[in-house]
Amino acid sequence: MSKIDDLIAQYCPNGVEYKKLNNVCDIANNKRKPVKSTLRIPGKTPYYGANNIQDYVDGFTHEGNYVLVAEDGSASLDNYSIQYTKGKFWANNHIHVIKSANGLSNRFLFHYLRNMNFRPFLSGGERAKLTKTKMITILIPTPPLPVQQEIVKILDTFTELEAELEVELEARKKQYKYYRDELLSFDDKSIFNELGDIAVRNKGTSITASKMKDLHCDHGVIRIFAGGNTVADVNEGAIPNKDITLVPSIIVKSRGYIGFEYYDKPFSHKNELWSYSIVNKNIDQKFVYYYLLTQVNRLQRLARTKSVKLPQLATPDTDRLKIPIPPLAEQERIVAILDKFDALVNDITIGLPAEITARRQQYEYYRNQLLTFKEV
Repeated sequence: MSKIDDLIAQYCPNGVEYKKLNNVCDIANNKRKPVKSTLRIPGKTPYYGANNIQDYVDGFTHEGNYVLVAEDGSASLDNYSIQYTKGKFWANNHIHVIKSANGLSNRFLFHYLRNMNFRPFLSGGERAKLTKTKMITILIPTPPLPVQQEIVKILDTFTELEAELEVELEARKKQYKYYRDELLSFDDKSIFNELGDIAVRNKGTSITASKMKDLHCDHGVIRIFAGGNTVADVNEGAIPNKDITLVPSIIVKSRGYIGFEYYDKPFSHKNELWSYSIVNKNIDQKFVYYYLLTQVNRLQRLARTKSVKLPQLATPDTDRLKIPIPPLAEQERIVAILDKFDALVNDITIGLPAEITARRQQYEYYRNQLLTFKEV
């Protein structure tokens, strides 16, 4: 930080001038062009929307280095979507396409916008929208170029390290999936049993998404699962005791994106979902869970054939799933291996996810420190 302090003392000891975004940026929105997914021709050009790359297409709308700013509410209000592009890309009409000008560094602009609170500039309620009219009024600090370059150098070091860790994490995920599929491939059909025969199927609770939101509290001891990654933690008494499962179980995400989740604390789920509990001492429930993960793609295809608008499974679809049950010692050996892989790639408290989170927090801390200027 001492070099930054020296540069600020040398080039802008009295503070930094802030200018409206439209005075230091060129806005290339007029080149944007949305393309329906059914009309996209597969290619190598990234197709950008409000939440990063949505697809790869043939052709392009822009070429060069640009900063992309989410236009509508598909981006999170608390972590507004700011992206940086290089080379050729295709931009749809859900992002603003801007490039710095008049002595402003593009990368400096990128880091500064990532550090911004966009809430005061948004309109439209839940589907918050950042209009061009509002965006151009955002004030951007314009320190001298040597100061910008040094700040960018520091912050890019953090983002590059985070990107390297994410690449490594993706490689480990592929490795994990490969070993999981290999370890859970069985040829002996005599060891297969239907899931409905080896497990008890649990019902959920009648609750709406809005009610889940109202009941949620940070230290709730009962977790309620809905579709996707939506959960609510609630206190005892918030839902009927008969709707709470107290033993380790496997939750079936049966709508939209099909999936399974293993959970070993008190829980329930919306009543359109279901879960399985296995109490047979010769069956390791975690083993069954890992095997079910290998069936997700097949079940997703099945769900789509039943309902194109919102893919949906029925209880017989999972009840009748054939599950291999090798000797318990083999189940436990496989679970021990896969638990280590799972922790490495998914556990946010250890392994690569924890390291990525730490680097991201470190970057955010320094970004906030480096991009706060005294105004002239």
